[in-house]
Amino acid sequence: MKTLKKIVKEDNFLSLSGNVVIAILGIGGFALLARSLSLEVFGEWVLFMAAGSFVEMFRFGITNTGLIRYLSGADAASRVKLIGSNALISLGATLLVAVLLIVCKLLFPEAIQNSGYNMFFTWYPLLAFLNLPWNIALVVLQADRKYMQILALKAVNSGCFFLIILVHFLILNLSLNQLVIGLLIVNSGTSIVSFMLDWDGILLINKASIETNKTLLHFGKYTTFTLIGTNLLRSVDTLIISLSPLGSAAVALYSIPLKLTELQQIPLRSFVATAFPKMSKASLHHQIDEVKSLFYTYSGALTYLFVGISLVTFVFAEFFVIVISGHQYLKTDPITGFNVVAIVRVFSIYGLLLPIDRMTGVGLDSINKPKINAIKVFVMVLANVIGDLVAIFIFKSLILVAIASIIFTILGIWMGMYFLDKELSLSYKAIFTKGVVFYISLFNKLTHNRYESCVKIEKH
Repeated sequence: MKTLKKIVKEDNFLSLSGNVVIAILGIGGFALLARSLSLEVFGEWVLFMAAGSFVEMFRFGITNTGLIRYLSGADAASRVKLIGSNALISLGATLLVAVLLIVCKLLFPEAIQNSGYNMFFTWYPLLAFLNLPWNIALVVLQADRKYMQILALKAVNSGCFFLIILVHFLILNLSLNQLVIGLLIVNSGTSIVSFMLDWDGILLINKASIETNKTLLHFGKYTTFTLIGTNLLRSVDTLIISLSPLGSAAVALYSIPLKLTELQQIPLRSFVATAFPKMSKASLHHQIDEVKSLFYTYSGALTYLFVGISLVTFVFAEFFVIVISGHQYLKTDPITGFNVVAIVRVFSIYGLLLPIDRMTGVGLDSINKPKINAIKVFVMVLANVIGDLVAIFIFKSLILVAIASIIFTILGIWMGMYFLDKELSLSYKAIFTKGVVFYISLFNKLTHNRYESCVKIEKH
């Protein structure tokens, strides 16, 4: 029982639990909306969420990664200044985004009205301010490795909005505008909770210094692009499809396998959230062997885990499509000719490649090489855009869009490993041996066994 309690309180477990809870609520809400909204209206909702996610990469990407890196090894005086600078820069970025969106809405009302992004330009400027405090709180809590509080905050936000969607599905049949208003109310409440518990650090804005502002902005000028690029790798498919003759219906169809891909990435996001502060702290203290050990362990453990996840997704693709969106998406769409199940299976193969690609990026950021990571992501985005344009405008195929994701990820793995190896002198074999050690150690904790084989593998 003591061992079980220890595991439950462990960082990786708490981070994973948080992401599992959020994913279940998010996918549950997605499934209810897919069943209750028409294909066109559902496509508008998908575009609203996708555009919002992309913009938030800019808003918070400027400071988030840098704050986690520097806060993990900061003294008390530096900590206050860093948190204050994070709040100040995030507020400035939010104001800039809101003004730009409002100006675009005023200058090009007809074009925006006729596009699938009308909801986004109408409501996101307000949402950006309402969700600012709790999003700032998340990054401070992650830097402090307070995963229980992160779980609570995300659960409040996602849980409340899921209840709104559930009421919409069962009773009220809300309009798209009413659903967005519900989202605004939920984000306001979550931000109030963050502020009252003093998790966001907004009141420390006056403690921001020129030095800490420069520190975060210097690191952030690369990580902002990296985070935007990372988001683009997920959303550019949807963006290009929405601007093509395939239209909102194709966006809705493609969003279903994308949502299932998010399921695959639950453990990835969870482990990365715990890996980055640890690797950054080791790097700041010049513990290069510890950085390498953490990289090997996380990369190997996640790769083995994703073999199982991808196999399940591939074999049970039809079942997952039914669960997420219902039987109506199971067969080939008669209008577009696209088959969602086939796209899901392609994405299951793509999932195998994600762990090492993501960990190389984390490794580069943690050793203060954000510029190299930004270059890596830029090349991946460029490859993805070219692949999408060819797939959509020449072959008019959604499945080729998914295949393009596999190609750019292989390219990203090669680049990431090449640059990281130059800095750390990596052993490729160690990724897989350390992954085995991780699971043996986990088994030992659960069974109270200690095997000599674990030690032998560690030595190799």
